[in-house]
Amino acid sequence: MSRVVILGAGVSGHTAALFLKRRLGRDHEVVVVSPNSQWNWIPSNIWVGVGKMSPDRVVFPLAPIYRRKKIDFRQARAVALRPEGDADNPQGAVDVVYTDPKRVGRTERIRYDYLINATGPKLNFAATPGLGPDAGNTVSVCTPSHAVDAAEHLAAVIDKLKAGEPQTLVIGVGHGTCTCEGAAFEYAFNVEHELRAAGVRDRAEVIYLTNEHELGDFGVGGMTFSQAGRRITSEAWMESLFRERKMKAITQAAVTEIEPGLIHYRQIDGSANTQPFDFAMLLPPFRGVGLEVFDRGGAEITDTVFAPNGFIRVDANYEAKPFEQWTAADWPKTYQNPSYRNVFGIGIAFAPPHAISRPYATPDGIAIAPAPPRTGMPSGSMGKVVAMTIADMILHGAAEPTHTASMGEMAAACIASTGTGMRSGTAAAMSMSPIVPDYSRYPDTAGRDPKETTGDIGLAAHWVKRMLHTMFIYKAKAYPLWYLIPE
Repeated sequence: MSRVVILGAGVSGHTAALFLKRRLGRDHEVVVVSPNSQWNWIPSNIWVGVGKMSPDRVVFPLAPIYRRKKIDFRQARAVALRPEGDADNPQGAVDVVYTDPKRVGRTERIRYDYLINATGPKLNFAATPGLGPDAGNTVSVCTPSHAVDAAEHLAAVIDKLKAGEPQTLVIGVGHGTCTCEGAAFEYAFNVEHELRAAGVRDRAEVIYLTNEHELGDFGVGGMTFSQAGRRITSEAWMESLFRERKMKAITQAAVTEIEPGLIHYRQIDGSANTQPFDFAMLLPPFRGVGLEVFDRGGAEITDTVFAPNGFIRVDANYEAKPFEQWTAADWPKTYQNPSYRNVFGIGIAFAPPHAISRPYATPDGIAIAPAPPRTGMPSGSMGKVVAMTIADMILHGAAEPTHTASMGEMAAACIASTGTGMRSGTAAAMSMSPIVPDYSRYPDTAGRDPKETTGDIGLAAHWVKRMLHTMFIYKAKAYPLWYLIPE
């Protein structure tokens, strides 16, 4: 009997667990270790954050799903990896500390034959002084509880607007190296929609603050869309949306500090600026969760397995070279760790080899460089292919990975919706292929297939967004035929 241990139960880890158990059956163990007891469909946190969806509609408990599927669930936080085992046992192991209220604080060393690191990111609010809802001066929609808090603050702002008091709302990213600009963009447009619905838009200034070099970059270097038989850049497309809604955008910005009611930021030209606010939702940068790694003798080898940002090294080309020399082929395909072949890293947990958007910095070295996004569809695809590879290794003795999912080859779609009603909502729908531009294949269209890189806006896209919410909750709950729903 083989044991596969999966660290994390987000989109990547949960997908991997379900596909592994489906392939391996009862003859092998699948163990999921996650500090959280609930699964969260993160894209719908946006709707929670404007008060249009209750948090219980974006989460559900993991334990009943795993009991039904005969998956061993440990509500615990992984703190250390021992890929060579220890003095007592040569089998790979992971050290965990339980967060389960019934066993909180208890430690355990869990042995494994294969390990999948799907821990996701640490929300690094501490990277910017004053950032975040706990010890800072801004709100967040990164978790359901954060989103509920954001909705409460937004409701208070709307009350002030109704009382005739002008308000400034700033939405975006809170550090020069943030990712997930798409989530910030979507939240900004949902907030603007709610202000219109409340009849107070004329008294509110809505500002989008981002580290993107231009609107529509999204950390992927921008796109060239095919739309109604013509080509249009994502920058021009986004600028038209902002003009239509009379929203201001501040680009090329690195937030450096947030005081109550005042954001300090630097721009690429070196200028130091401030932006007053009454409401600010700024996303944090990500880093790895801080796992340590030890060899069989107990010596720390964390730097061998993890990159300096705390994300796990996989089969990518991490050679240092100028941005112009990076190619789509440098991105990982199998997500196998090069030092330990029975260890894999997927989703946000894997270390990207380089930025997709061109990185910039201020004259004195403050980075203004969006980190590569690797959430949603890519995370699910990685979870599935790694699960299929490990199943082939266990069931058929495969010596090398049998399935691949390179971001330099796969497509992705993003739907930024406003509102939740079936008649009143709208959405901006974008697709791109590949995610990482391949300039050798598509030199004239920003490195992407012009037939599969598209943008559209309207009610139909909003219906798709709402349908995806229902479909992916259904899939994550592993209801009948769940596996037929694509990643």
